[in-house]
Amino acid sequence: MSVTWAWAVTTARLRMTPVGHWDLPDLVRLKGDPRAYALMLGGVRGAVDAAAELAHDIQDWGRHGYGMWAVRAQRGKFLGITALMHRPDGRGVALRFAFLPEVRGLGLASEAAGAALNYGHNNAGLERIIAIARQDNFASRAVLGGIGMSHAGEFMRDGNLMYVYQSILGRNTG
Repeated sequence: MSVTWAWAVTTARLRMTPVGHWDLPDLVRLKGDPRAYALMLGGVRGAVDAAAELAHDIQDWGRHGYGMWAVRAQRGKFLGITALMHRPDGRGVALRFAFLPEVRGLGLASEAAGAALNYGHNNAGLERIIAIARQDNFASRAVLGGIGMSHAGEFMRDGNLMYVYQSILGRNTG
C-alpha cells in the first residue's frame, strides 16, 4: 500500500510512515520476536497486545503530531520501527526504535532514530527528547550517542540499571 502523509520522513535509504492498520502483520512479527523486543519496555508482545498498541499509536499522531513510524527500505520492505512517544513513567517524550534482527548492523537504526530526533525537534517543536537504554544494551547506547544524545541520568528497573539519554533543541541537534 502506498501512503503519503505529512508526517512521513525519508532518508537516503529509508521511508518512515506513521503506522496504520496495514502494518499490523509486520508489527506482530517484530514485537513477537525476543531478539528484537525483549529489551523494550514491557518486553515481547503477542498479536492481541500488538493490535491494541497499534490502535493507541495511530491515535497519538492525531493527538500530538508525532508517534510511531513503520520504517521501510525505499523499495518497501519492512525493517522495523522508530517512535516519539510519551513515557508512561512521566519522564517525557522518548525516542524508541526496534529493528528486525536480520537487518541489524547496517546503520539503519541510527539513520531512522536520527531522522525521528530531528523531526521531533524541528517539526513537532519538542525542546527535550529522551531515550532509555539498559546499561548492558551497548548497541542501543551506541545509536543514541551516535545521533548526538547525551547521558542525563540513571534509574533501576526490574533489577537493571537504565541509562537516560537526552537531546535538547539547539544544544544537541538541529
